[in-house]
Amino acid sequence: MTRSLQTFQKPALALLMACLMAGPAIAQSMGSGQTASENSSDLSGPVRLSPATRGTQDASGQQQQQQQQAQSAVARAPKYVPGEFEIYVNKLLGLDLTDPLTLEQLRRSESGLAEIGMVTQTQTGAVGKSTTISTDNIVRRLGADLMLDARMGSDTDGPRQAPSDYLIGIGDEIQVTAWGSVDADLRLTVDRAGRVTIPRVGPVLVAGVRYGDLNDVVRARIAQVFKNFQVSTSLGKLRTIRVYVTGFTAKPGAYTVSSLATIVNGLIRAGGPSAAGSFRQIELRRNGQVVANFDAYDLLLKGDKASDRALQAEDVIHIGPIGPQVAVLGSVNKQSIVELKPGETIDDVLAMAGGFSAVADRSRISIEQLSDRNDRRVRELQLPAQAKVAASNGDVIRVFSSVNTALPLAKQYKRVTVEGEVARPGEYVLPPTSTLQDAIAAAGGLTPQAYVFGTDFSRESVRQSQQENYDRALRDLETEFTKYSSTQRATTADEAAGNAQRAAGSERLVARLRAVRPTGRVVLQLEPEARQLPTLTVEDGDRLLIPAKPTTVGVFGSVFNAGSFLLQNDASVDDVMKLAGGPTRGADASGAFVIRANGTVVSARQAGSGWLGYGSNLANLQALPGDTVFVPEQMNKSTFIQDAKDWTQILANFGLGIAALQTIKN
Repeated sequence: MTRSLQTFQKPALALLMACLMAGPAIAQSMGSGQTASENSSDLSGPVRLSPATRGTQDASGQQQQQQQQAQSAVARAPKYVPGEFEIYVNKLLGLDLTDPLTLEQLRRSESGLAEIGMVTQTQTGAVGKSTTISTDNIVRRLGADLMLDARMGSDTDGPRQAPSDYLIGIGDEIQVTAWGSVDADLRLTVDRAGRVTIPRVGPVLVAGVRYGDLNDVVRARIAQVFKNFQVSTSLGKLRTIRVYVTGFTAKPGAYTVSSLATIVNGLIRAGGPSAAGSFRQIELRRNGQVVANFDAYDLLLKGDKASDRALQAEDVIHIGPIGPQVAVLGSVNKQSIVELKPGETIDDVLAMAGGFSAVADRSRISIEQLSDRNDRRVRELQLPAQAKVAASNGDVIRVFSSVNTALPLAKQYKRVTVEGEVARPGEYVLPPTSTLQDAIAAAGGLTPQAYVFGTDFSRESVRQSQQENYDRALRDLETEFTKYSSTQRATTADEAAGNAQRAAGSERLVARLRAVRPTGRVVLQLEPEARQLPTLTVEDGDRLLIPAKPTTVGVFGSVFNAGSFLLQNDASVDDVMKLAGGPTRGADASGAFVIRANGTVVSARQAGSGWLGYGSNLANLQALPGDTVFVPEQMNKSTFIQDAKDWTQILANFGLGIAALQTIKN
C-alpha cells in the first residue's frame, strides 16, 4: 500500500508543478486575444480587469510629493509685518508694534504656540509697562487674519468635490468602477499624453474632458470591447499646478497648488498682500491678459465668491499697491483698518467694521484727519446727517459708547429699591421727576406698622461723597498723630515708654477707623409722628427702608447693665438710663448722647436739643422708639496719688526757682 501511494504522488506533484508554471503563459495568451476573452466571459462569468502596478506606485509617489509640498508651504509662511499706518493706530491704543518682543509674541500667537502673552514695552525715559498682547486686541488690516495663518497647507487648496466643469489634466487620478459582464475597480493616473490605460480595453484620451462628461467618455471606450456592463467614474488624487504670485505680496514667487485651487488659495499660500499691498486691487492674468479682478472685501464682508476664479497652470496673481486707509476704533463690532475705493463714505467704513456695537452712541462720532495738519485735526460728526461724508486717507474714526456718556439727571429714569413696611417691596424704575412719595406709591403704599420717622434713606452719590471726605479727614488725623509723635521729647524712661504706648494706640485707632465705610444715609428731617416722606426727587440707585415701629430703647457704653429696654409711655432718656443702672464711676455722664431712629444725634453737652427745643439736661428729653443712648468712658483719668505727685513736683520746682533767685539777688 505504501509503495503504491508513493507511485501515485509523484505524477500528481509533477502535474501540479506544470500547472503553476503554465499559469502566467495562459494568462498572457488570454490577455492578447479579445475574441478569446469575450468567449471566456460568456462561458464563465464577468471578466476581472486588474490595475497595473505602475499606476499604484505613481499614486504613492504623488502623495509623498504633495506632503512635501505642504510642509514646504508651511515653512515658507510669512511673518506678520505691520505697516506704518497700522503702527500709528495701535500706538493710539497704547500698543507699540515696533517692539521686537511684541512682534515675537504675535508670531507665536499666529503659529499656535501661544494665545495670550505679557510683553514689557519700555519707552525712552520711562519705566517699562506690562501690556497684554494677543491677536485679539491688536488692530489689523481687514483680511490680515485670513491671509497670515501659517498653518494653512495644501489641504485647503480647493474643495473635496470637483465641479462638473473641471477639466481633466495630466497627473489627475481617475477611479473607474465597472460591474456586470466586466468587474473592475481601477485607480488610473493620466499620463503625459493625456491618456489612461484600462486593462484589456486600451488607452482612453481624457485630458481636456469635462469632469461631467468623463463617465460617458469612459463608457463609450469600454463598450467597444464589452457588452452588458455598467461603469462609474470619479476623481481621486488631483494633479498640482504651478502659479505665480507677484506684486505687493509678502512672498512673491512660484507656488505649487492643487488643480482645484482658486485665487484665494493662491493668496493664502503666498501670505496675502504685504503692508503695502492691496486687498481690493488683485488681478488674475492668463496668457498675458487680465481675465478677472478680485476684491477680497466682497468675500470677507458679503460672502460673495463670484469673482474668486479657478486657477490654471502658469496663471499669474498680481497684487496692486494699497489704496487709502481708514481706522475705525471704539464701540464697533470689529476694530479694523479698512481700505477704501473712490467714493466710499463714512457710512461704508462703519459697515466694513461690522457696524455699531450694542452700547454705541449712534448720534455722533469723532474723526481725526491727518490731512488737516494746519488746522484742528479732530472734529465731531453728527449722525446720520453727516454719514455720507467722504472718508479720506489716514482718517481715524472713533465711535463713542453710550455707557460712558450718561444723560443729565433730569432725563434719566431712576432705579430705586423700596424695602420694609410697604405693600410690595422690591426694585422699581421711576420716571425722571419722581419723588420719595412716588417711590412709596409704586411699592403699594405703607403698611399700618410702618415707622416713617425711622426711615433709612441711602443714596449712592452721597456715599461716594462721604467716602471721599472721610478718607481726607482720616489722612489729616494720621498726619497729626505723626507730627505729635515726632515732636514728643522724653526726659525719663517712663515718659519714653508712655510716648511709645500712645503712638501704638494711635496706629491701632487709625487702622480701625480705616476699616469703617460710610453708608450714604441721608437724615430726613421728620417729626416723630410723621406719616409721609418729604417731596425729595429720587436718584438712580436710591434705597428706602421703612422699618416697623420698635418698642424698645437701647442703652450702651459705661452703664451697669447695657441692653435694650421696653419703652414706657412718657419716659425720658434719664429714665431709660436708670433702667440700665445709670453711669458707672468711670463714665463721662456729661458726654452722653442719643442717636434717634431718623439718624439725628442729641448730646447732653448741647445748649439745646436742636429742633426738639429741649435743654441740655437729658432728664427732660423724651425717649422715642428706636433711640440708642450711649454713655462714653471718661478719658485721661488719673488717681489722687498721681495728681499729688505731679503737684508736689511742680511746687518743689517752684521753690527751687525762688531759692535760686534769692541767692542771685544776695
